Amino acid sequence: MATVFERVRDIAADKLSVEPDDVKLESSFTEDLEADSLDVVELIMALEEEFGDDDTPLEISDEDAENLNTVQDVVDYLGGKGVDD
Repeated sequence: MATVFERVRDIAADKLSVEPDDVKLESSFTEDLEADSLDVVELIMALEEEFGDDDTPLEISDEDAENLNTVQDVVDYLGGKGVDD
């Protein structure tokens, strides 16, 4: 099974039209991966869908989303929400 990082990497690569190899833990979504505000919204929605389910939905608030600037931020955030490998 894929790790949390691998799942986040694949979602980011898909939503931001970049190669998975270009997505690193330290990658900034806006600076390194050139995401605009719409891209970030789509990314957050995809993360909620990937890491939540009917029993335990994942909702990332706008306030939380503002602090998710790098891939590492997302991995740490998801870990704090109980998502693990």
